[in-house]
Amino acid sequence: MITEIITGLFTKYALVGAIGIVALIMIISYGLAGTIGQRRMGSAIAIVIALTLAYFAGKYTGKTHGMADIPIFAGMGLLGGSMLRDYAIISTAFGVKIDNLKKAGLPGTVSLLLGVTFSFVVGSIIAVLLGYNNPVDIATIGGGAVTFIVGPVTGSALGASSEVIALSIAAGVVKSVLTMIITPIIAPIIKLNNPTTAMVYGGLIGTTSGVAGGLAATNEKLIPYGAMTATFYTGLGSLLCPSIGFIIVRAIFG
Repeated sequence: MITEIITGLFTKYALVGAIGIVALIMIISYGLAGTIGQRRMGSAIAIVIALTLAYFAGKYTGKTHGMADIPIFAGMGLLGGSMLRDYAIISTAFGVKIDNLKKAGLPGTVSLLLGVTFSFVVGSIIAVLLGYNNPVDIATIGGGAVTFIVGPVTGSALGASSEVIALSIAAGVVKSVLTMIITPIIAPIIKLNNPTTAMVYGGLIGTTSGVAGGLAATNEKLIPYGAMTATFYTGLGSLLCPSIGFIIVRAIFG
């Protein structure tokens, strides 16, 4: 009886059910993080749990959308889709004070260019070391090292295979998780304690989810500033990686 009620609720109100699942995952994740005395790792643990569930759901259904492939969890497809993602990014950016935004100025702009370039170069080098020599594959994996959004954007624009695009997403997810874990550790060392440094940091690292999660564990008031430049970072990477980035890679690797 209870199973029928839950199934009916999740099917009829799919988005509500998805929010409930995410809330449960977050409770479990932060509970585990608190147990090991590393509460700042809660977001990273939540991502690992979600990816694990998505993997097994995909294996169980034989399809490609993870939890969303299961009818009663279809709301996960909407909750995790681009519409709500973009809404969250925009709403976060609205928390930025223009005066502090202007303070980033040239350092913020330079950090964006350096961050995108450095990540793309490192990702491309790793791709070559892994044995890839096709410029399209190298540029796609390099884009994934920028963010897990830039990777598939680059791969789709250049006609990369689904396997390479999946690898680029994996590279971006690993970067995001590492950023969440490392940010609160290095924050005192790099003086990550004010809006300007948060914006420069967001411009250098770029992954919006990683920067937001890391700053949440450092100082919640800094989240809008880091997320602002990190959002620009994703857009800049989506423009540069499939165009200038690919042209340079093709010139080197033919």
